[in-house]
Amino acid sequence: MTTNRLMAALAFAVFTAFLAVVGFRVGRLDLAIVIVISLALAAYDLWGQLGRRRR
Repeated sequence: MTTNRLMAALAFAVFTAFLAVVGFRVGRLDLAIVIVISLALAAYDLWGQLGRRRR
C-alpha cells in the first residue's frame, strides 16, 4: 500500500514538472489556465483514490 502511494506521488510530481516546463516555455495565459485545471483534476483524482480508506 505504501508503494502505491509513493508511486502515485512521484507520478504526480513528474506530471507537475512537465506541465510547469511547458507553461514557462510557452508563457500564454490560456495555456496556464488549462494547466491549472489539469493539475486540479489530477490532484482531485489522486486524493480520491489514495485518501479513502480501504477495508
